[in-house]
Amino acid sequence: MTATGTTGTTHTDGDALLDRIFLTRVLEPGDETGGRWLREFGLPEVIRRLREGGPALPGASERRWAGLRARARQARPRHDLAVAQAAGVRFVTPRAAEWPGQLDDLGDARPLGLWVCGLPDLRIWALQSVAVVGARACTEYGAHMATTLAAGLAERGWVVVSGGAYGIDGAAHRGALGAGGATVAVLACGLDRPYPRGHTRLIGRIAEQGLVIGELPPGDHPTPSRFILRNRVIAALTRGTVVVEAAHRSGSLVTARAARRLGRHTMGVPGPATSGRSAGVHELLRGEAELVTDAADVVELVGAIGELAPERRGPVLPSDLLAPRARQVLAALPARGTAAAPELARRAQTTEEDAVARLYELRALGYVERHDDGWKLTRQAMMSARGGPSPC
Repeated sequence: MTATGTTGTTHTDGDALLDRIFLTRVLEPGDETGGRWLREFGLPEVIRRLREGGPALPGASERRWAGLRARARQARPRHDLAVAQAAGVRFVTPRAAEWPGQLDDLGDARPLGLWVCGLPDLRIWALQSVAVVGARACTEYGAHMATTLAAGLAERGWVVVSGGAYGIDGAAHRGALGAGGATVAVLACGLDRPYPRGHTRLIGRIAEQGLVIGELPPGDHPTPSRFILRNRVIAALTRGTVVVEAAHRSGSLVTARAARRLGRHTMGVPGPATSGRSAGVHELLRGEAELVTDAADVVELVGAIGELAPERRGPVLPSDLLAPRARQVLAALPARGTAAAPELARRAQTTEEDAVARLYELRALGYVERHDDGWKLTRQAMMSARGGPSPC
């Protein structure tokens, strides 16, 4: 298959692959100006201008154009491809069958391509995926929630996507792997040099059982801006983003806001009101984010119609099974001491005859006992009210 650029020259798929690899050395991830150049001028013309010189493309100052040209002179796409292939990494372009179409929602900030390590098909896995992100310096509560949430999603057949970082990201990946499920790590560096180094074994395990992906070519290192720009890929790739613990300035909030702009579901797991590490999540929940507490809540939002979370309710007490009129009379009995039938009838808003009938029903079930002309609760009835064993 071939493509024709604006210059009229024939451009093969192999050339396009190398040209996009070339651009990953020249343009930073998420460069919207570069994305606009590709859309307006075409890939061959942008490559020609960068390699051969000539007037700067629109929107680039002389200084920036000189910097891009300097980068272009250092780029060696064939070498990058060879290094990647030796490490078991492939480069997936927007024209490839494996490309996840939802990344096109990023417009001019769409990745030039993705480096992918792992056997599964990225496009298929992304179709049913959820991002679980949060604080690097998380609490035990946050790690527990991320692990159990990811495990629950994996058990339901969902792919868990995160950034491979310390804290919540690592807990989410481990939760999915521990449940025998699928997970994807999106890195902000070259895949041959995984970061953080302390997660080298974890990222290697993800590559064996799932997928590790990134925009940067082999050998490239992460920077603060690259972490932030990486987050837009996590948001676009998935059906929704769940934030578990995040302070007000957490990078995971960038992921959540990107997801919201892209029309994806944005969700948050609440934490203690006194925890600064959950303050950012609570701010999201006061806005447009949905509160979730487990995988069932998440799947109800992002899954197919009818995948409803179970109804939430407290424990069923034995007294809940009584007929309504019997419960009214039982509720009218004082916590201590006795009460006569006429008084109980008034409290229960019924007749004395009906109250007496209900009291004998309750006595047969072990809830009340008679003392002369009065009635009182049994010890078993008071235990039942507190959720203890049934008096029956």
